[in-house]
Amino acid sequence: MLLKELREEVYRMNMELPKNNLVVMTSGNVSGKDPHTNYVVIKPSGVKYEDLSPEKMVIVDLEGNVVEGDLKPSVDTLSHLVVYRNRKDIGGIVHTHSPYATAFALLGKPIPVYLTSHADYFGEEIPIGRYASPLPLEDVGNALLEVINKDDRPSWVKKHSPFVPVVLLKNHGVFTFGKTPTEALKYAVMIEEIAKTCYLALSLGKPEPLPDIEIEKWYTRFHEIYGQK
Repeated sequence: MLLKELREEVYRMNMELPKNNLVVMTSGNVSGKDPHTNYVVIKPSGVKYEDLSPEKMVIVDLEGNVVEGDLKPSVDTLSHLVVYRNRKDIGGIVHTHSPYATAFALLGKPIPVYLTSHADYFGEEIPIGRYASPLPLEDVGNALLEVINKDDRPSWVKKHSPFVPVVLLKNHGVFTFGKTPTEALKYAVMIEEIAKTCYLALSLGKPEPLPDIEIEKWYTRFHEIYGQK
């Protein structure tokens, strides 16, 4: 069995989606790219989460050809592959329709930095990407790249994060990106929690975004001081 460790990681991260209430039924997917072979491991299409296993993960090359696996890969595979082809520094992608973050996507609204936890993890506004059609299949991936590659990001964020880690696609849902599938999953969980709190606050009143100088302080503290080194 090819890429045993990556298969297991991708499987575990897929199983975290329903556990964290980020998906329903068979929606959503996690993938991971092996930097040595450039093969991508991804969830199979339309299979219930309770029926998944590491062995049922599908391995494809960067052109979408199935390298190993008896099941069809996720219908979102090409969207992932467009990103992987163009960003060698991305090794994990998560896609969900988690309700609170997707509510902002539906309205075409970015999420300002209202919360210190938002400043900690992301250090910048969560951006909104354009509506992308499902056909041609590459359009979703291209819409993601337009946002991932934007260079007008705060300097304190670019120091630690060379690519945009979260993109809300208009009328669609949420994509998160990391160096690994585990990192991408962490961002998917955090953005839904942040979006939920923002949604509740906006229903009660008009919160004020943090000023840039405070965002930089929280982000720097989190990325340079927080945790065990």
